[in-house]
Formats: sequence, structure tokens, C-alpha cells
Amino acid sequence: MGSNTAKTQCVNDTEVAGVALAARDVLPDRRLSVAPMMDWTDRHCRFFLRQFSPRVLLYTEMITAAAILRGRRERLLAFDPAEHPVALQLGGSEAEQLAAAARIGAEAGYDEINLNVGCPSERVQSGAFGACLMAEPALVARCVEAMQAAVAIPVTVKCRIGIDERDDYSYLANFVDVLAASGARVFIVHARKAILKGLSPKQNREIPPLRYDYVERLKRERPDLTIVLNGGLRKADEVVAALERVDGVMLGREAYHNPYVLAELHGRIYGEGTWQAPTPAEIMDRLIPYVEKRCAAGDPLSAITRHFLGLFAGRGGARSWRRYFTECARKPGAGAELVVRARDRLRSIDPLPPTGT
Repeated sequence: MGSNTAKTQCVNDTEVAGVALAARDVLPDRRLSVAPMMDWTDRHCRFFLRQFSPRVLLYTEMITAAAILRGRRERLLAFDPAEHPVALQLGGSEAEQLAAAARIGAEAGYDEINLNVGCPSERVQSGAFGACLMAEPALVARCVEAMQAAVAIPVTVKCRIGIDERDDYSYLANFVDVLAASGARVFIVHARKAILKGLSPKQNREIPPLRYDYVERLKRERPDLTIVLNGGLRKADEVVAALERVDGVMLGREAYHNPYVLAELHGRIYGEGTWQAPTPAEIMDRLIPYVEKRCAAGDPLSAITRHFLGLFAGRGGARSWRRYFTECARKPGAGAELVVRARDRLRSIDPLPPTGT
């Protein structure tokens, strides 16, 4: 693609947490990733999480293909170069639309295009995409094929193990086989089925039982495919153990609420002997220029700092810090000086990151 050279140069000139980022002509390392989460993994969240690991693969919130084609695509797709490697997750069920949106995403500089076939919300279902598409593997295969034809970067699929009563292993295996025949090679599998009616998205993350055995069997029986496990994993030891059986692990809310788990896993998974987790004050140092830039561009401070609260998970005075960033950031005229004051205070009270992740 014509944008590859510019994209690679942009990333080569970037250093995050003291580690130079790799060029983008290398496929994303999928051993550790952070899930796409609606209303959470926006550009500010992703920039914040990047500070805890230079290599974890980050995903956008799901963005519909129609919104990219008809909406304010520049704002929807904008991201900071430091976010690389970063994947764009699309929602939709029309092959032509998805292909066009994927092409735009690739031209915007994303490292991967992911198709959402796992979201169980009724709002998503009303648009005929998300988890309900697991009932139509042939349609999904056509969408994947069209997207792959449109871009040179990887096209991946995020799905559930099944939907409603169609939840036996053979259903998942057949779904994957149909898509693999169309060229799909990477599957991120949430190890719970989706109940399409009667459960909220939150309940769908908690009530259906986890079936890690389905995902692990899928990898054993299809070793040529890349299988990433999503759902329920929280502790670093659990993630490391799971990586002995699958190709990658995707963390969701645990990474958001306790981002230092990403720092611990960075050292353990990527084996970088010189890696040292940054302290909260050091992270604030890196956030200050970003906050200044985004506030100058017109982004509300509260929209940025709402993602910083996980920095204080497990720390003394966490409630006071949360109040500081939620209440003070909403005051008229609040800007980067609020983050500067937080940085200075952190330097004086606690030089070490939290442990026990």
C-alpha cells in the first residue's frame, strides 16, 4: 500500500516507555492484546494503555462500516502514532460496505482490520451485525473475503463460541472452518456463548459459562490457524499459562481497571530483560505532552483523564485520586496543569508501581 512507508516512518520515530517501536511491515504480535470495548477503548484510553507496554496489540471500539463511510471518518479513525500496533474493529454485515471501510482504515494507518462477530447487544443486533452473525457463517465468509481483497493488512475475526442453543463445539468448529475456507487465518474467540435475547451485554460477559476447552481444542485441531483466547482471564499467571495452549490472550476490563497487569505481562511474555515497569509519576510525565496537545485540539480534559483511574488500582488513597481526576477535570478551564500537579504529588509519595497483579 502507498501508506506503508509513511506509516512505518511515523512509528520508527516514536518511542514509548523507553522502548523503540518496531516497524509496521512486521505483522502484529498477538500474544497479548487489549479487547475492543465500547465507550472505553477510544484514542485517549489507547494512548494511556500504551504506556504500560510498548508491544501489546490495542483495539479500537467497534465502529460501524456505515459510520466510516457516511460520518465524520477523520474524527472516528484518528489516533496517535504512539498507539501502534493498533487494530480497527468494524461492525457490519454488508460485504461491499465492510470492504470500503476496511480500505479507509488501512489507508488511515491501522495495522489490522477486525470484524466484530461477537457483540451480543440488542442495539448491535438491530443493525444485523455482531454475535447474531454467527448464525450466518456463509455471509460472514463473504464479508471477510471482500475485506481481504480490499486491503494488504491482516483481516481478523472476533467471535463467541456460539449463540443461544447453538453452543456445542461442532458449531464453533464449523463456523471457523467456513471462514477459514474464505481465507480467514486469525480468530479471537470469547470463550462464552452469547444469549441474544434476555441478557444485557454485561450479563453476557458473566452468566454463560466459560469454555476454555472449546478454544484450546480449536487450536489443537487447527494448528495452522492463529487462535486468541478472550474472556475471564485476569491474573498474569493465568495469561502465561494459557499461552501454552493458544497463540494469544486478549484482556478486557482487567486491563482497563488494572493496567499494571500489562506492564507485568510485557516483561514476562516478550522477555525483554531491560524492561522495567514505569512508575505512576513516569507515566504522568509521558501523558502531560499528550494532554496538552489534545486539549489544544479541543478535546475536553475530562474525556481524557477518565481513563487514568486504573493507574491507582490497589494504591493507598485511590478514592481520592479518582475524585481528583473526575471532579477537577470537569471544572471550567481545567487543562494539563491538573496532570502536572498529579505527577508532582505522585513523585513525593510513592515511587513504586503497585504489585500483586
